[in-house]
Amino acid sequence: MIQLGGGWDETLAPLFASEKYKAIREFLKKEYAYHTVYPDMYDIYNCFRYTPLNEVKVVLLGQDPYHNVGQAHGLCFSVREGIPQPPSLINIFKELHDDLGCPVPRSGDLTKWAKQGVLLMNTALTVRAHMANSHKDCGWTWFTDSVISLLSEQKEHLVFLLWGGNARSKKPLIDRSKHLILECAHPSPLSAYNGFFGCRHFSKTNDYLTKHGLTPIDWDLSKD
Repeated sequence: MIQLGGGWDETLAPLFASEKYKAIREFLKKEYAYHTVYPDMYDIYNCFRYTPLNEVKVVLLGQDPYHNVGQAHGLCFSVREGIPQPPSLINIFKELHDDLGCPVPRSGDLTKWAKQGVLLMNTALTVRAHMANSHKDCGWTWFTDSVISLLSEQKEHLVFLLWGGNARSKKPLIDRSKHLILECAHPSPLSAYNGFFGCRHFSKTNDYLTKHGLTPIDWDLSKD
């Protein structure tokens, strides 16, 4: 039985009890048994463990986990201390610097954001090594779409950061009348110059949170 804490267990219980989730679980048992899969199975649900449900203020959607050795740890775009920053993350830090003046951090670990209420969720929570998008059709899309819908229904004044086509396809799941959607190109080097750079989503997020009486996110990762 998966235990996430932070108010998620009761909310997600119907998903975990469903036949669709049982199919995901059976698929993953075989994948982890016969292939190298990321992240470690104990890290799959870290985005929920690090960000309690009642503290979610921002939802940042990734596509699927990094698929090279040692990178993925259950938070989208994030890598643990000591792991080289992937190109998309480097571009995120560039935009953060241009937007808010935050120094580019030495570490690519985004746990500090997660602990402030930024849900760092990939739309597929696992991936086979060196095979991007290899698990997108195993049922994860249903699962994470359901999470997005639940958040939209149960909460208000969330900021959804949708970077790239995959994330932007989730707009129909979000109630625009009570949440803010910020969308642009993906931070990948292939698309960052098509609208990610200059999007100023970090300051726009904080402006919205402040407007609604919520504590803004301290995006600066260069400080302890």
